[in-house]
Amino acid sequence: MQKMFVHCSRLILAATLLLSTAACSSSVRYNSTGAGSTTSRSSDGSQTQEQGTRRGVASYYGNEFQGRLTANGERFDQNQMTAAHRTLPFGTKVRVKHVNNGREVVVRINDRGPFVDGRIIDLSRAAAEQLDMIREGVAMVEITILR
Repeated sequence: MQKMFVHCSRLILAATLLLSTAACSSSVRYNSTGAGSTTSRSSDGSQTQEQGTRRGVASYYGNEFQGRLTANGERFDQNQMTAAHRTLPFGTKVRVKHVNNGREVVVRINDRGPFVDGRIIDLSRAAAEQLDMIREGVAMVEITILR
């Protein structure tokens, strides 16, 4: 009976791992340069304009996240040029361009998110200030994967 319980437990664990891996997979695919493949519309609703470039809504982290751990294990510092993205690998450098005013920043992905439908990137306060989007809170941006 105990052997049967151990066997069933292992099967349940294996099934859980398999399902969680499938659930975490992304519809975005990366080639050897790290750029996303060209599609007309992604799963998060953003529009892909060319290889590695996407357009959508950006938001920024509020002050309450200062000092908290990010998904990659480092402490969030609102004064650094960092961002959260749902699928890009940690350490990826991304150029973010504010579509309405033309301002640009380069940020490093160090966290996961945003977890609000329709948003494609969540910026640190420093990056949001450089883009002049603090008053708005959100902005239409174009993101380009650099490396």
